[in-house]
Amino acid sequence: MVDTRNGSSRRLAEAVIGLLKTEVIRHRGPWRSLEAVEYATLEWVDCYNTRRLLEPIGNIPPAEAEARYYAQFEPAAMAA
Repeated sequence: MVDTRNGSSRRLAEAVIGLLKTEVIRHRGPWRSLEAVEYATLEWVDCYNTRRLLEPIGNIPPAEAEARYYAQFEPAAMAA
């Protein structure tokens, strides 16, 4: 049985895997070992999730946008 409720999640996952293949696997190969592929993938995921600049959120990295978002909900420090 196929779960059609998650079709957009599957398409997103396939798009990200396509980016990984284009930017890392094909660009940096040939690979000498599985460990080298795994390490390069981890580096790419870290950069993709924390350091790439996203135009829709003001050309800042996702990690910075997330920190700004959650900072809105922190109570302001009281002046002494």
